[in-house]
Amino acid sequence: MKTAKSILFIILPVWLFLVSEMSYARHAAIMIDASNGSVLNEVEATQAWYPASLTKLMTLYMTFDALSTGQIQLQDSLSASRHAALQPNSKLGLRVGENLTVEEAILALITRSANDAAVALAEHIGGTEESFAVKMTAKAHAIGMSDTHFMNATGLPHPWQVSTARDLGLLAWKTLNNFPDYYPYFSAHSFNFRGSELRAINKFTANYPGAEGMKTGFTCGSGYNLISTASQNGKRLIGVILGGMTSAQRYQLMMDMMDAGFAGQYQLVNAAKHIETATISEGSAPPYQLGCGNGGATTTVANNDDDSHAVKTVYKPIKTKSIKSKSIKTKSVKSKSIKANYYRKNTVIISKSKSASKSKLASKDKPRRG
Repeated sequence: MKTAKSILFIILPVWLFLVSEMSYARHAAIMIDASNGSVLNEVEATQAWYPASLTKLMTLYMTFDALSTGQIQLQDSLSASRHAALQPNSKLGLRVGENLTVEEAILALITRSANDAAVALAEHIGGTEESFAVKMTAKAHAIGMSDTHFMNATGLPHPWQVSTARDLGLLAWKTLNNFPDYYPYFSAHSFNFRGSELRAINKFTANYPGAEGMKTGFTCGSGYNLISTASQNGKRLIGVILGGMTSAQRYQLMMDMMDAGFAGQYQLVNAAKHIETATISEGSAPPYQLGCGNGGATTTVANNDDDSHAVKTVYKPIKTKSIKSKSIKTKSVKSKSIKANYYRKNTVIISKSKSASKSKLASKDKPRRG
């Protein structure tokens, strides 16, 4: 009888999570124990995905690296070029020739996901945004992000700008461990600029117990993305969610994953492996997650962060092969094939905990068109 109860104790949470997962559209996720880099949970973690504004975490990594080597200083003045000033929302609204410091640009990326500030940093460090993107990709590969390629510093849509939940989780872990002096910037809840206080848009950082920060992201291609870190009772976790169908859903997925992680539930179903361990993913193209931007027929809509400042872009939709997701019904997605060697998919079903914090971010958000 005791043996039967023990088996039921292990199977029941897994079954409950499987049932709940079926209510969500396809998404990718990973959770890491920040203290040692162990992977506690993963869902399609090596599936190619559009990173959207999570790209800015790499821009910040490059900035912190330049600061640590003395290449730049926090109080260096950045001058907005015409290219920076013409960036779409989300942005600070920098005018051509307007100045801000490196530190202000860092806070603008973290709190407001400002595209113009990201480009100003890229040009200050790399000369041009294009040159900076090449360096971003080289650095990404150097630290083990083998399935990642960057084409810009902002995350605005580009068919060749791709990453994975695993790579982005590795980036978050490396950022935390390699730049502890700069990591506290991610906890900022507001940013003072031009005499005004601009509140941060990351609702997880604002509301989840023990949340420390990181980054949001959104485009029609990516869906709603989120990287988060949080600490409770001396335990720190890193989570990545890619492809939420609404802003509220990405926050809920992250809360569920964090709750389960802090409750120790993932150890019941997953033998831990290290985030730096090389993985082999399938060579599939990124899904096009949302049908926004004239229904996804001729343009995309990119807000590149949350859903408050949607703008049209000139990029044409990408044709892909049909993508099938196990246990979840999805529509066929068409996308142009990308010449890259992606790695074999490795999905682990996880258990779910009941969260007292679920209702905090339960409002349904839909992308607004520009």
